[in-house]
Amino acid sequence: MKGIMGRPKVSLARALSKLGYCSRTKAQRLIREGRVRVNGLVQRDGETRVDLERDPIEVENRRLASAARIYMMLNKPRGLVTTTHDEHGRKTVYDCLAHGGFPWLSPVGRLDKASEGLLLFTNDTRWAGEILNPEKHLEKTYHVQVDRFVDEELRQWMIDGTITEEGDFLKVKRLHLLRRGSRHSWLEVVLDEGKNRHIRRLLSALGVNVLRLVRVAIGPVQLGNLAKGAYRHLTEPERRSLIKATTQKPK
Repeated sequence: MKGIMGRPKVSLARALSKLGYCSRTKAQRLIREGRVRVNGLVQRDGETRVDLERDPIEVENRRLASAARIYMMLNKPRGLVTTTHDEHGRKTVYDCLAHGGFPWLSPVGRLDKASEGLLLFTNDTRWAGEILNPEKHLEKTYHVQVDRFVDEELRQWMIDGTITEEGDFLKVKRLHLLRRGSRHSWLEVVLDEGKNRHIRRLLSALGVNVLRLVRVAIGPVQLGNLAKGAYRHLTEPERRSLIKATTQKPK
């Protein structure tokens, strides 16, 4: 559905998220509770279509306006889950952002609880969609410690790919040995697709255990020396470089 002059309308729940107020899940709850008005009228259906530029939206009598666009990176510590609230009471990535005074920010992708490293956040849903679009094949780089000496045969298996017990065919785009000892190795792994727990499931299918997994880059943006649990805003050149990376044809 489109509004005036062909502008697309969005659901009310999505509108609250796009305006930087809260997550869609929380928006649905607020709407059901009758705490959201559109054009002065209470709306209890989160799927109600609204025009963000013409329809005034209020939450608890507060008029919402578009929040300034924010683009951030976090060095996610191990042990945190990438979700707003966890039903099991575990700490989440939002605990790292709790004192920043930010509007609602959404993670751009995920890292599982045991994984560490670079995680992006934004309230720009269009930009996030470009970064996450699987057709863009945006590269992501990981440093992975495994529980064995990695020889050429295992390296080739990872590049050629294998089928997991769930029936998924998984492989890596590039693989580089960083260092190795008699009992473990550190690998630099590059993916250009992002299936759930991709690296862990691939290595498990090959009989290899992951000891640590750290994402160190998304496209051209590097984690660098950002401390564990710390965050910072992306620089304008970093943000532009990510946009450029999503417009380049995959090699």
